[in-house]
Amino acid sequence: MSLLRAFATVGSFTLLSRVTGFLRDILTASFLGAGTAADAFLIAFQFPNLFRRLFAEGAFSAGFVPIFSRVLEKDGHDKAADFANAAFAMLATVVFVFVVVMVILMPWALYVIAPGFDRIPGQMDHTAELARIAFPYLLFISLVSLQSGITNSFDRFAAGAAAPIILNLTIAAFLLGGVEVGVRGDVAMAMGVTVAGMLQYLWMARAVNRLGIHLKMTRPRLTPEVRDLMKRMLPVAFGAGIYQLNLMIDKILATLVSVGAVSWLYYADRVNQLPVGVVGVAIGVALLPLLSRQIQAGSEDAAMANQNRAIEVCLLLTIPAAAGIWVLAGPITATLFERGAFTIRDRNAVAAALDAFALGLPAYVLNKALTPGFFGRLDTKTPVIISGIAMGTNVVFSVTLMQFVGHVGIAAATSLSAWINAGALGWVLHRRGHFKVDARLFKRTPRIVAASALMVAALLGVLTLAEAWLGSVFGGPDHPPAAEIVRVLVLVAAIGIGSAVYFTAVFALGAFSRADLAAFKRNASDAPHTPATPDVPAA
Repeated sequence: MSLLRAFATVGSFTLLSRVTGFLRDILTASFLGAGTAADAFLIAFQFPNLFRRLFAEGAFSAGFVPIFSRVLEKDGHDKAADFANAAFAMLATVVFVFVVVMVILMPWALYVIAPGFDRIPGQMDHTAELARIAFPYLLFISLVSLQSGITNSFDRFAAGAAAPIILNLTIAAFLLGGVEVGVRGDVAMAMGVTVAGMLQYLWMARAVNRLGIHLKMTRPRLTPEVRDLMKRMLPVAFGAGIYQLNLMIDKILATLVSVGAVSWLYYADRVNQLPVGVVGVAIGVALLPLLSRQIQAGSEDAAMANQNRAIEVCLLLTIPAAAGIWVLAGPITATLFERGAFTIRDRNAVAAALDAFALGLPAYVLNKALTPGFFGRLDTKTPVIISGIAMGTNVVFSVTLMQFVGHVGIAAATSLSAWINAGALGWVLHRRGHFKVDARLFKRTPRIVAASALMVAALLGVLTLAEAWLGSVFGGPDHPPAAEIVRVLVLVAAIGIGSAVYFTAVFALGAFSRADLAAFKRNASDAPHTPATPDVPAA
């Protein structure tokens, strides 16, 4: 399968996953709002996800897929199936024990992850109840990661990429069905999380069985391949641990700000993650594996050129996305979430956090374009060190800024630390002679910025005209918002016109051309195959 086709498959399902995720979040905001119930559920839901990159897609996939592919190629299908079963038994045993221990210790664990909840009567017990219901999801999603690693090794990307859609739809269905029969919305959603994990596991089991591999629970065995897997997982798990610790610290601080802060940051991050997730898949699947192969082959000039192109595509897509989100934060939040229990106060709080997150959007994806410059040279240590430094700055910035602007300070600190991380990665690569901004990137970056500025002007023009013709479309302190259909139509029109202006300007200013697109397609299709290991997209 060509890299472009792999990108199209995974990217399409990732986009669909994000859309269904928004459906889930819209229902959550409508039924739970952004108060104590929403905060409790979101902590309970995100708690098992803190460990996903340790037990699931990040560390496990990085270790499992190369070994499985090697055994499959050298020793055949049966030996690969034996290794998969040994890894399955080991992973299932370790994660099952961890889940049982965490469910027992949940109230004490929450004092670490959500200390601010202790100040709200009953909130800690409420969150512990939901977390105990939802935490078994970790076991199923960890096994889904193994199953996805198997299917990806056979160039079967669709099943694994589609799995998160099951999660989103199941949670939404449980919320609607639970409320209908008198179950509390947050409890119904927590139940939906664990049931969704089971359904994802069954979905992937079918896909794996069709490849002739039947995973069975046996007594765990430390085979040579399993030992190799554990060795490969450790450095990646350490790096992922830093990232997850960073997320955990943000949540700890959010619980200390005010009721609703956890929810406000969550909703804002979900909107911001749409372009981050889709563009990140494009960079990871379609461009960066080519960069890694060229580094391994010793083609340093070609690798540097492709790293410049990866950064160029990153900026081409994320600068306008960041600018658009910054301008449309209020309308987006009002259109997606402002209904039911979600108030105008919640809308304003989410929009302010979204503005702060958007400032770091290009940096989040730049990190994906720069990190392979180290991994391709077998240097996993430097990115981990830089991530640790960025985490430290994030904590300092968060604690400082939240004193002045509350939850917005946490979002702003996340953006600042992302830029520090990207800047440090680029600086170290440059110092080592592995990266230099070429003439094309140097010329095109200001053109991308100029095209984005024209897009911003177009967006502001559309919003101004809409307000003049239709009144207060998205509402204000003294004015309720217009009907939902009007909000949707105005927002869609703004995004459509803004996008048309941007892409017209991009081609007119020479920031991108049809020849560039044709060359990208040709290079992606002609690239030699390397088993890809895209993460299961985040729910």
